[in-house]
Amino acid sequence: QLAFTESGGDLVQSGGSLKLSCVPPGRALDDPDTAWFRRTPGQLYEGVACIRSDRSLRYRDSVKGRFTISRDDAKNIYYLQMDNLRPDDTAVYNCAAVSCAGPAWYVPPDYIMWSRGTRVTVSP
Repeated sequence: QLAFTESGGDLVQSGGSLKLSCVPPGRALDDPDTAWFRRTPGQLYEGVACIRSDRSLRYRDSVKGRFTISRDDAKNIYYLQMDNLRPDDTAVYNCAAVSCAGPAWYVPPDYIMWSRGTRVTVSP
C-alpha cells in the first residue's frame, strides 16, 4: 500500500493497556525513522515515541515508563505498547516516517500527509 495503516485503538478504562500496530507503505521512504504521533481533538499532532534506524528509542516525557515502541523486523510492523493509560492519552494515533535525530523530533514536519490513524479513548 501507499500509506501507513494503523490499528488497535479502543475505548479503555484509566489504568488499562492497549497495543497499537502500524504497517508502513511498501515503497521506499525518504526519512529514516518511524514515529508514533497523536492528535487530541482541537490540538496539533505531537510526537509520542520514535524508533530510529539504528534501533535507538525516543519518547515524549509524559509517556516514559508507560509506552514502549518496537518493531517486528521480519514482518516490518511497528507497535506501540501502551500501559497505565490516562484520560489525557485520549487521541487519534498515527505513525509516520520522519527524522528523529534532533531534540525537537516530537514536532512533526509540515509535509506529512497523515494516514487515517486509530482512535484511543481512555475513560476516567
